[in-house]
Amino acid sequence: METLTVFQAVILGLVQGLAEFLPISSSGHLALLQYFFGIEGESVLFFAVMLHLGTLVSVFIVYRKDIWELILELGRTIKDICTGNGPNINANPTRRLGFMIIVATIPTGIIGILGGDMFSAWYNSVVVIGTALMITGCILFVAEKMGKNHNTVETMKFRQAVFIGVMQGVAITPGISRSGATLFGSLVMGLDRAFAVKFVFLISIPSILGSVIMELPPAIKEGIDASMAMPIIIGMAVAALSGYFAIKVMIKIVSSKKLTYFSYYTWIVGAFVVVWALFIGS
Repeated sequence: METLTVFQAVILGLVQGLAEFLPISSSGHLALLQYFFGIEGESVLFFAVMLHLGTLVSVFIVYRKDIWELILELGRTIKDICTGNGPNINANPTRRLGFMIIVATIPTGIIGILGGDMFSAWYNSVVVIGTALMITGCILFVAEKMGKNHNTVETMKFRQAVFIGVMQGVAITPGISRSGATLFGSLVMGLDRAFAVKFVFLISIPSILGSVIMELPPAIKEGIDASMAMPIIIGMAVAALSGYFAIKVMIKIVSSKKLTYFSYYTWIVGAFVVVWALFIGS
């Protein structure tokens, strides 16, 4: 395969940024683009890892105040533990939010570690990706129909965080939207819509970081082509910018209850992909 072009890097970065936070599955779309571009996953593994870091930048920009408060509160929590006062989980909303994020991350990590090989194999199946996209549409449709939700960080239960974390783990499946699945889990668990969106994006930080940590060693082992430097830089910048835009749009969409638009999109794309794979592509 030829070296990844700047044009391809821009397209992949744009799709990664938008699809990571809009409920349409970045993994599914990137896998499909790589398939139709004729790009072998192993040859751009390091590039894919860098795109994840690009999207992570957008989360830090949008939620920089919340993240800084969580970091400061982590320091206070460690101090309390070291001085014998214990974690004092309910000391304030920020500390409680931090613990909820940790609890939600645990099942995600377990699912990712135990099912890593299976999820990786599914990236090579266009039929699986198309089917998962249609499932994403169903998840979003149900999520939008949820009734009034009032739970915020003060009233949220640990079991609710666990369920949301499980949904995030399931979303490792290419074609299942991470933001869509976790938003579904949040709304099913009764979280307030505004808080649900924030929680969904904040728990994406350890999830994306974990993904990068797991993917980086094999990516480096595969080798880094010097000619990829420019496409990597441009792809990361595009992913960060489009990710920032997607987060802002997602906040408005959830508040205005328009998730069903994405249901129609993922149903159409998923059905097309499955039909193409079964009857045309073969």
